[in-house]
Amino acid sequence: MTAPERPRRFLRRRGGDGDAWHAVELARHQDRPYTLDYLARFCDDFVELHGDRAEGDDPAIVAGLGSFRGQTVAFVGHQKGRDLKQRAYRNFGMPRPEGYRKAMRVFELAGRLGFPVVTLIDTPGAYPGVGAEQRGQSGAIARSQLLLMGLNVPVVACVIGEGSSGGALAIGVADRVLMQQHTIYTVISPEGCAAILWKDAGEAKRAATALRPTAPACLALGVIDQIVPEPGGGAHRDHAKAADMLGDAIAAELEFLDTLPPLERRRLRRQKFERMGAFLE
Repeated sequence: MTAPERPRRFLRRRGGDGDAWHAVELARHQDRPYTLDYLARFCDDFVELHGDRAEGDDPAIVAGLGSFRGQTVAFVGHQKGRDLKQRAYRNFGMPRPEGYRKAMRVFELAGRLGFPVVTLIDTPGAYPGVGAEQRGQSGAIARSQLLLMGLNVPVVACVIGEGSSGGALAIGVADRVLMQQHTIYTVISPEGCAAILWKDAGEAKRAATALRPTAPACLALGVIDQIVPEPGGGAHRDHAKAADMLGDAIAAELEFLDTLPPLERRRLRRQKFERMGAFLE
């Protein structure tokens, strides 16, 4: 089988268990573009900001300002590493409280200066280490969500890989939430879910099926607003084209959101999340 044929066959596989787990594998593909890959194509002059002005800097979160299609935008995203050294440095994209406080610095800056906010989600979850908990991990996640909910500027969130647990939701509160075609969005990683329910992380495939993490499932549940197509075979096959497609979707959402009065945007944003999880029997 030739290399171009392999991903197409991979994507054609069917079956409930298979579809969910294949989506997980594609979302985690080591060659998928990460936040910095997209920002290098989105912005000619991205300026990254570092540090939370309290503890230090967290490389698992990238945050800063850049010129995006004629306007200044505040970008915040998770960043994984390509090789083992980079993955250790970035903590595999699992932020500590310092990372979320750095993100909040940029959110507040955007609010003061009137810049729209775009977040790029790609994390297996917030770092669960003892030190992170001691420094207020859960509080940092909650404050980040609260801050995003109250911003007067447009906010667009994009799932570009795996979006798991509060680590993803911390930067996922937005007017419009997008998912790339072959990404996942879940309340917990499949391995974490399997370890809790069946005391066996090896049941991750079974957990993935139950979690329904795929973009079509999330759209049907109303968790997201739009699925962004990817190049044939997945975003890892063509970073430039994937960036163009995602950039077009972000630009269109920002253009629409800019037409809404700030108070109306905030009202609709709050209403959007209040509707989630509410069902009539």
